[in-house]
Amino acid sequence: MNKLSIVGAGIVGEAAAQIIAREEFCRELMLIDVQGELAQGKALDLWQAAVESGSDTRVYGGANAELLQDSDLVVITAGVPRKPGQSRQDVLSINLPILDSIMRDINRHAPAATVLVVSNPVDVLTYRACSLSGLGRKRVFGQAGVLDTARMKCFIAEETGFSARDITALVLGGHGDSMVPLMRYCAVGSVPLAHFLSDQQIERIVRRTRQGGGEILGLKKVGSACDAPGVAIAEMVDAIAKGRNRILPTVAILEGEYGRTGIAMGVPCVLGELGVARVIELPLDAQEQGKRSINPTKLNMGGALS
Repeated sequence: MNKLSIVGAGIVGEAAAQIIAREEFCRELMLIDVQGELAQGKALDLWQAAVESGSDTRVYGGANAELLQDSDLVVITAGVPRKPGQSRQDVLSINLPILDSIMRDINRHAPAATVLVVSNPVDVLTYRACSLSGLGRKRVFGQAGVLDTARMKCFIAEETGFSARDITALVLGGHGDSMVPLMRYCAVGSVPLAHFLSDQQIERIVRRTRQGGGEILGLKKVGSACDAPGVAIAEMVDAIAKGRNRILPTVAILEGEYGRTGIAMGVPCVLGELGVARVIELPLDAQEQGKRSINPTKLNMGGALS
């Protein structure tokens, strides 16, 4: 990948940029923020760290939207984070106009760029970004499931005592209380998780996964999670930059899959060079079918929630 831009120089954008620059996923990395000097300072710091790691990725920063010019991929992390006690939907009224402004800049300066939405509420904002871009779901999608799955794997490792290297997990649905962890597809070393844990233990893991971001927010008080989201972003960027065709949980616009059309929801997707190459539809049992219908997120072209 030649050029990648991250819009939002906050703690999540910075955490992702550090990995992307160090691992040399692109030749040029732009860190763009309304606080231009802050973005410049962080970019300089990140560039120096990357050089010391042996990377030739050049990192730039600033506030000018023209920095987006000719970007191959734009990652949107800009927006206000939620505060303790807030849900992700509580920041929608602030983050929606921010997203709209960013999409106008992208359409003007990098109309062919693939767009990865990270800002909350990610389901709604991904739908909005896709509507405004005209690029379709293959090129505009969101990050949530990679992070949620990482949290679930962490809690499974803690509960079982087994190595996280051997744990596989899968989360569908929204990012938050409406997520649907598919426990039938969770395993340790290819052995179903139910072989090791009781129903009560599994339910405890599910609850904690749904509340994973809020748990960190409540403990930190002054900031939300940043390192794990940064790693999750970098994992998706790696799949795109290197055309890996990885199966990763991704917020995608559904077109009939899972019985849904015209909503953004976390589902397993094949992620490769041009973005979402394919949405994978898994068979769901009756219990999972019921859970997946909780709070489907949709935003119409006029900007009103439906």
